[in-house]
Amino acid sequence: MSNLIHVILSGGVGSRLWPVSRKSMPKQYIPMFGDKSLFQLTAERSRLSVDSVLVVGNKDNYLLSQADMMRAGVTNFTEIIEAAPRNTAAAIAFAAFAVQPDDILLVTPSDHIITDELAYADAIAEAVALAKQNYLVTFGITPTKPETGYGYIEYSGNNVLSFREKPDENTAQMFISSGNFLWNSGMFCFKAGVYLEELYSYEPDILQTALHCYQCQTDGLLPEKETMQIPSKSIDYAVMERSKKIKVIPTSFGWSDLGSFESIWEHWEGQGEVHRFKDNNCVVGSEKHVEFLGVSNIVLVETKDAILVLEKTSSQDVKKIYERLEREKPELVN
Repeated sequence: MSNLIHVILSGGVGSRLWPVSRKSMPKQYIPMFGDKSLFQLTAERSRLSVDSVLVVGNKDNYLLSQADMMRAGVTNFTEIIEAAPRNTAAAIAFAAFAVQPDDILLVTPSDHIITDELAYADAIAEAVALAKQNYLVTFGITPTKPETGYGYIEYSGNNVLSFREKPDENTAQMFISSGNFLWNSGMFCFKAGVYLEELYSYEPDILQTALHCYQCQTDGLLPEKETMQIPSKSIDYAVMERSKKIKVIPTSFGWSDLGSFESIWEHWEGQGEVHRFKDNNCVVGSEKHVEFLGVSNIVLVETKDAILVLEKTSSQDVKKIYERLEREKPELVN
């Protein structure tokens, strides 16, 4: 009898949400959503529909993960702690090593939001049914606008025709107009053993070095030397874009990766959090009285050591500021 195991990936730093998101407090742990963090909401979301939870995080944030798991009421979970991030292909391999080959992994990031939990549960049930047939299942989100910050999946029914990189605005509009493209959610469902077989077929170096690293762990903590020998590749590049066993579940369950201030703006607006807006502008983090004059679609972000002012549609470029500060003023991103 196979178990359904929720694998929560928690290694990201949320660079497009600087200065709120830092290396020491990435976006998934910030209580910005009804006094709960995205990690806590993720843990709560499937608590009643899975058999167990496995968290793959890193040495810099695992204590934050533990605290949010407790807040979510999940006391029985397993942790795998990476010494350094090596991307999602390896992270998911670690989870697969930790369970039985026939166990089904429901793999989700820890920093996404889902507002329709009934539709989410239905999508999981559909994905599990396909996973039991030895398919690697991805979840595609029915797009609501020509978003340039997401990858896309071209599909027909449950069949994947192609994966597409993040497009420019004209290409994204073409995808939307065609009606046969979905946003790539970065969520997956498959048997642990099937994933490892496919990873070995396409990226044997990742599988072998990840397995060696996993075998050298100490109480769930992976060693740094062996970790750095693992090639860094996403599951999309390593497996999903190459395997012949891929299926997609087209879904509409109120999903957002909340990876930019624009997506946070849209989420808060959709949830009716009018107190965060003033004169068609948005204030994030500031406890001061803020006035706007003669401007619109502006996001003002304040923390104790930094202020960011941006036009809403420039949200994807915040990562460039983060990367520059990482070189020039690392204390502002740590």
